[in-house]
Amino acid sequence: MIINNLFPTPVGSFELGRDLSEIEKKHLFNLEQLPNLGNAKSANSWVLKEKKLNSLRLFLNNSLQEYFQATMSPQDNVKLEITQAWVNYTKHGQYHHKHAHPNSIISGVFYIQAAKEIDKLYFYNESYQQTKIAPKEFHVYNADSWWLPTETGQLLLFPSRLVHMVATTTGEEDRISLSFNSFYKGKLGSDEMLTGLTI
Repeated sequence: MIINNLFPTPVGSFELGRDLSEIEKKHLFNLEQLPNLGNAKSANSWVLKEKKLNSLRLFLNNSLQEYFQATMSPQDNVKLEITQAWVNYTKHGQYHHKHAHPNSIISGVFYIQAAKEIDKLYFYNESYQQTKIAPKEFHVYNADSWWLPTETGQLLLFPSRLVHMVATTTGEEDRISLSFNSFYKGKLGSDEMLTGLTI
């Protein structure tokens, strides 16, 4: 039998390849926090506009463009531009609720502090299923959810429509991540096909 994987959902993984600087860590660890559903988030939702994070922003942006080229292969001069970015703080016994990211094309999560042995990012397939059969084993074709391990210095990129969450954290150290959204910048579609749009 041959199985063709049609329309897969790509989740990209990148490594920063260096430790965060003391200036970056001090800044990211000490942002003013607001309560979120299950954990806390930074009051500032535009953190990547700060000069202290220029090097990190460059890595995130370069990774985003590489993912965009590999998955969408845009014909015209179109890029993705990072829009909002914020920091999530999840303490022992807290969680990050199930959600997706409206008004965004590709979203990213960069792990400032995470333990590979216990921290995971869960993804969900929430498309309607007319029938439901209990499988004898789960795999990528029949699973309603899938998780990926996460670790400090890792970046995960995925379509913003993909529902995701973090289960209750069992580690003693806070799990800290930087999330961001993106949107198109440039010429979309084709004037000839009456789909032209410049953003």
